[in-house]
Amino acid sequence: MKVTAQHILVNQEHEALDLIKKLTEGVAFESLARDFSECPSGKDGGHLGEFGKGMMVPTFEKAAFQLLPGEVSGVVRTQFGYHLIKRLA
Repeated sequence: MKVTAQHILVNQEHEALDLIKKLTEGVAFESLARDFSECPSGKDGGHLGEFGKGMMVPTFEKAAFQLLPGEVSGVVRTQFGYHLIKRLA
């Protein structure tokens, strides 16, 4: 099984919570990724492409695989920081 996803990576939990608020206000995930993500994928709207099990850090992977297509995760903490994940497929 594989997942296609986007993410936004920030350094502080409060930043991720602020981004969730912006998403609920209708700001596009891609736009927030470009403006706020610390990951190089941010410049591409946070797109990570397709990945299978064992390709991402376990906490991130577990969260991504639990989402339904179109769904956005809550705050997911990894050793890299705080992520918001949007599953595309």
